[in-house]
Amino acid sequence: MARHIGILIYQDFQILDASGPITAFEIAARHQADAYRLAILSASGGPVRSSSGAVLGSEPASAAGALDTLIVTGGRGCRRAMECPEIRAFVAAQARGARRLCSVCSGAFLLAAAGVLDGRRVTTHWRRTEELARLFPRLLVEPDAIHIRDGAIWTSAGITAGIDLSLALIAGDLGEAVARRVAQEMVVYYRRPGGQSQFSALIEMGGGDGRFAGLLGWMRDHLDARLTVEVLAERAAMSPRHFSRAFSRSVGMSPARAVERLRLETARERVEHSSMPIEAIAGMVGFHDPERMRRAFLRAFGQPPQALRRSAQAQ
Repeated sequence: MARHIGILIYQDFQILDASGPITAFEIAARHQADAYRLAILSASGGPVRSSSGAVLGSEPASAAGALDTLIVTGGRGCRRAMECPEIRAFVAAQARGARRLCSVCSGAFLLAAAGVLDGRRVTTHWRRTEELARLFPRLLVEPDAIHIRDGAIWTSAGITAGIDLSLALIAGDLGEAVARRVAQEMVVYYRRPGGQSQFSALIEMGGGDGRFAGLLGWMRDHLDARLTVEVLAERAAMSPRHFSRAFSRSVGMSPARAVERLRLETARERVEHSSMPIEAIAGMVGFHDPERMRRAFLRAFGQPPQALRRSAQAQ
């Protein structure tokens, strides 16, 4: 029997949050006939305008029937959708009836507003993780994950992460071989290397006037080197004192803090997505001492490297 997949949209939804999963499940169904049956759902049905202006047709959520999986999209209209009683009631009902309940990007806010995420590990777009944690303090928000499964609840990061999420769902349903073929046809990673931090860190730290963007890129490529203020200042052709002030003003953090953050994020990518020994990773990213890296992980992520590796392998 085909698995009934519902994709929930609303006014000003992000169209890629819907079209990415739609495409992944469509291709999977080509490889295994009748694997999936898709339904685009909204509160009242009919055409729904996305934030881009493109319109997608939909069925009324109330007429969806029994769903195997519900995927809730994110987007600019998420805040208004959170206030819709019909949407909240529908999501809450699916949490009781569907096998899986999923969100893409800020769709996690809708799941939280429906009361189905309390006490669960969740993620969303890296720009909105702090807001999600502030609005819903009972959630265990993990800002770096591409997607997280906590029981029957799956949440994913920003926009294209809906494709990563869908591939994981397909792998669970039809096996990894089918999911890999879907990824190949979509020309995307089957398992994307690293977490959201690889997209957020250099963007955030390269903000402001962008003066040190090139230096930040060089720092990431030379994390095993001795990246003192003096070394970095020489690279920037500035005196250490002037460099430290200018860097902090432009980047929003001290040179030492920026170095540690880049090391932490690169180390976490390798901890979670490789079998490399922790000691080797510590050396390659410039921590050198595994205990020093463990303490930095505890400060930044609340868990030691070994715990993060076990958690990543369990997903």
